Amino acid sequence: MNITSSLRHFRDLLLQQEDLNFLLTNRLPRAAVTRFMGWFSQIRQPLVRRASIAAWKLFADLDLSDAKKQQFDSLHDCFIRELKPGARPIDTDPTRLTSPSDAIVGACGAVDGDQVFQAKGFPYTLTDLFGARASEAAEVYRDGCYATLRLTSSMYHRFHAPQDCSVQHVTYHSGDTWNVNPIALARVERLFCKNERAVIHTTLERGGHPVALVPVAAILVACIRLHWLDTLLHLRYRGPHELPGGARFAKGQEMGWFQHGSTILVFAPRGFELAAGIAPGAAIRMGQALMTLPEAG
Repeated sequence: MNITSSLRHFRDLLLQQEDLNFLLTNRLPRAAVTRFMGWFSQIRQPLVRRASIAAWKLFADLDLSDAKKQQFDSLHDCFIRELKPGARPIDTDPTRLTSPSDAIVGACGAVDGDQVFQAKGFPYTLTDLFGARASEAAEVYRDGCYATLRLTSSMYHRFHAPQDCSVQHVTYHSGDTWNVNPIALARVERLFCKNERAVIHTTLERGGHPVALVPVAAILVACIRLHWLDTLLHLRYRGPHELPGGARFAKGQEMGWFQHGSTILVFAPRGFELAAGIAPGAAIRMGQALMTLPEAG
């Protein structure tokens, strides 16, 4: 067994030790570590860049074969890489809502009233997620449909419009930076409601249906870029927290990105259903069918 294989074997053993994994990824000074990573990842010194990306490849299954470019200015530049044209075919069926990102599907299915699950036995409410002042917005998705999309560190980190839509407004919530891996989701109650997040309220051009996308930041991430805003949303951002919409996107068009990787929650109203094959643990790529729209009536 060579050094690379040995290190990856050690990584796999570490991931299997849930207590140790949780300790290492959540009991650190999360905000400080995240700010440091934000600074470190943007260092453009060639030796630092090469060593950082090499280490990343050792401890994650990083595949850059579909990246638009192969030479990067920094670790950050690699994190937010663009893809080659056509690398993610978009499902053009107008009755389907597509995945906004590459992801592993987490908890998903029907919204029970205004309650959903981050993991078995760990519920949270839409009102809590959207914010205390957003009860009317949360009510739109009562008994609707939802999907949790977890982006691993090595995945493509940009997210895209799931349908032709317009952004109505964004509510930004500053918060914590808990890890959002399955181990943490099964231990930290209401984790998504505690972490930094942006609630993006959209309206689909087809049928006028509302759909909410909620990018949730996490440790080492805590930075969200939305293309229609001049402001970068991060731990030191202090407001305003109600931000304008006014942007229109075609299905599959890029809306923004995470600095590293995290989770996107997708909420649709009653009548939407999960597409075939969408279940916890399933891998999905941006542009593949995620939900089906209600039949026009």
